[in-house]
Amino acid sequence: MPLSQFHPAIRSWFTERLGAPSTPQRDGWPLIREGRHTLIAAPPGTGKTLAAFLWAIDDLFRLGPSLDDATRVSRR
Repeated sequence: MPLSQFHPAIRSWFTERLGAPSTPQRDGWPLIREGRHTLIAAPPGTGKTLAAFLWAIDDLFRLGPSLDDATRVSRR
């Protein structure tokens, strides 16, 4: 699954810029995608931050065309 469920543009960007996902990314993405609380403990420079944020970036990329040009703040 590592990159297969990301939007094609996100997948292409990742592959061209970074190559293959790191172990923390590969192992963390399925849990993050499911919406599960996920803690990734790994050495510096292994892609933890991008592992955490790439799904959010992917969601925004997919929603972009349907969003109006407005500022919103929501609480869950």
